[in-house]
Amino acid sequence: MKKDKDISEMKLRPVGIVKSDVREPSLVVKSGDLDRRGVLGDVRKSQSRISQILIYDDYAGILDGIEDFSHILVLYWAHLTSLEGRSLIKVHPMGRKDMPEVGIFATCSPARPNPICVAAVPLLEHKGNTLKVRGLDAVDGSPLIDIKPYTPRSYSVSEAEVAGWMRRIVKELTEAADQG
Repeated sequence: MKKDKDISEMKLRPVGIVKSDVREPSLVVKSGDLDRRGVLGDVRKSQSRISQILIYDDYAGILDGIEDFSHILVLYWAHLTSLEGRSLIKVHPMGRKDMPEVGIFATCSPARPNPICVAAVPLLEHKGNTLKVRGLDAVDGSPLIDIKPYTPRSYSVSEAEVAGWMRRIVKELTEAADQG
């Protein structure tokens, strides 16, 4: 399928930013593939990390009622993804050469044509235009695209099939978090 000439561009406006102690992405592009900075042991730190989501004043009131939910979906822009990262078509997941090379859309990598990331995180606090969450791996200053309440009926699929390599990565990350 060819690109539609009438839809050449979409415009997104950030509604806020993420404040975090993460200063650089854990995955970067190196030699046309992904390279993971850090080790699996960093996973536990990542899962316990507290971040703030600051909503711009123009959107006062947009968070009203969000505190009634235990978890939220945070959609943010991976703003430090390089142009090279945005042009990748295939990668080894998490930069691991022991994993099969797959298309970018088969991964959760922020390196993609539109570096939109999504995370389901526990909502710890809502105060004014600020949310406090745990486990968000966004880099400090990441533009916030949207927030949605997490509802198990809408976002949980009990019989979802997952690639074998992804099951292996999830298992290793879970074990690293449990050992950390």
